[in-house]
Amino acid sequence: MKDGGAASRFLRFLWREGARLDELVLICPRDGKSPRLDGVLQNALAGIDYTEIDSADGLRPMKHRRVLFAVSVWDTGVNPRYYEMLGKIRAGGLFEDCAAALLVDGSGELYTKAIARELVFAANLAGCRFIGRPLVEGTGSLQNFATAARLNGCGLTEAYHLSARELVGRLLGFETPKKTRPKLLALHASNRRTSNTLCLWDMVKRNLPELELQEIGLRNGGLRDCNGCEYQTCLHFGERESCFYGGVIVDEVYPAIRSADAVLWVCPNYNDALSANLTACINRLTALFRATPFDRKALFGIVVSGYSGGDLVAQQLISALCMNKAFYLPPRFCVLETANDAGAAARLPGVDERMRAFAESIRNEMLPPPGGV
Repeated sequence: MKDGGAASRFLRFLWREGARLDELVLICPRDGKSPRLDGVLQNALAGIDYTEIDSADGLRPMKHRRVLFAVSVWDTGVNPRYYEMLGKIRAGGLFEDCAAALLVDGSGELYTKAIARELVFAANLAGCRFIGRPLVEGTGSLQNFATAARLNGCGLTEAYHLSARELVGRLLGFETPKKTRPKLLALHASNRRTSNTLCLWDMVKRNLPELELQEIGLRNGGLRDCNGCEYQTCLHFGERESCFYGGVIVDEVYPAIRSADAVLWVCPNYNDALSANLTACINRLTALFRATPFDRKALFGIVVSGYSGGDLVAQQLISALCMNKAFYLPPRFCVLETANDAGAAARLPGVDERMRAFAESIRNEMLPPPGGV
């Protein structure tokens, strides 16, 4: 193997230590129109052995693999070969216990994040785990790398290449954290008397006796949204485990998230979006995120829609908390149900079994297997 830099040296270190490293699979629907993406991949994967799948016909069920998705996005936001792959991924079951990251390269300024969100959501439902901050995207102008280029003293293209190379290194090095008594924090902003989402959370938590559970409600009292402080101001407060506005976010949420191994968001669908208080809470996490790594904390969700659109809310959680705040995404991280009237969720056919299965997936993700890690 040729020397591929930091990621290659990391691989050789693992082999010297006798660790098992699963095969890397590149899933890249080639369209013949993405020479820039080809260059990014050539640099990011230099010196690393991998298998490439370039069409939907090549997709087969796989387990225990490291997967790098790479997609080019045309000006119109359409890549037919990608959508052929997406359809097969949505059929389910392709990526059991795989760990993944993704590169999305755009011809224009739009659609890269939208493509990433739908792909992560679909692959996650198909059993795929995603590392924290799993996305490197290149817009047409690469202006989204302006800050990275300034900090690294390089050009936009080089910053893009460096970010992609770093992403591959993190993917290869990711291991699922396990603890004998993990801590799970549940956050909600609902009325317990009428909330279908809280009803489902109650059903789930009854099946988690091995976990240390904490629940925080954000419904009552004033909860101010982020005001977009300057970076240095936000960093200053974050280093002190605080925020300019204080309140329940600083007094209760920050300490709870710092000590938690996973955070479960209890999310009713409000107009195809998260509720205002949950959104404000996510925005206010920026100060804590400046000084506290979240990449070893798991993200879970319970989403209940009165009519439809639960997938849109789940994708909001993915983009806000996995892609931006760096929580990692366990396989099938979220349950999605449809229930309108108060109490209707508890009467859904098969709901008890689905909530038990979701609780079991949480336990399997967080607890070591019998006999130790």
